[in-house]
Amino acid sequence: MNSATSIFGLVIATLIGALFHLWKDGGFWRLLLYIFTSIVGFFAGHWLAGGFNLNLLNVGGLRLLGAIAGSILTLFLINWLSQDSQTQVRR
Repeated sequence: MNSATSIFGLVIATLIGALFHLWKDGGFWRLLLYIFTSIVGFFAGHWLAGGFNLNLLNVGGLRLLGAIAGSILTLFLINWLSQDSQTQVRR
């Protein structure tokens, strides 16, 4: 993956993390958490899609479909793991 593809991936991953933060709301530290998690999940998804040879929605050397799926999955996972016990529904 060349530098232009990496920068494009960083921009897309940052946008996904920022949009997730806008949807879920939170403070500054949540924004940083979501952006970092989105970037890690994005490139992990790209790497896994390459490992499974999934060639859907490629942009240059970037396997965009797997990368976006990885980003979204890790964002939902980290959101679930970082919930406060007070905000969870009590029975």
